[in-house]
Amino acid sequence: MEELEAIVERLEHGDLPLEESLRQFERGVELTRSCQAALKQAEQKVKVLTAKPGAAAVLEDFEPEDRD
Repeated sequence: MEELEAIVERLEHGDLPLEESLRQFERGVELTRSCQAALKQAEQKVKVLTAKPGAAAVLEDFEPEDRD
């Protein structure tokens, strides 16, 4: 998350060359997808832990949407 915040800050300043801006943007997208996957897994674990006793809870693998 810290790396993503640093990338956003660098991009917001607007002083990077175009090629570097694109590389940073691509890295930011990768980090965002990774963070989304981690969040989804955490949400699923919370659902399992807070489920009523005897209720069926199923963990599913998360595949982030490809937004290309």
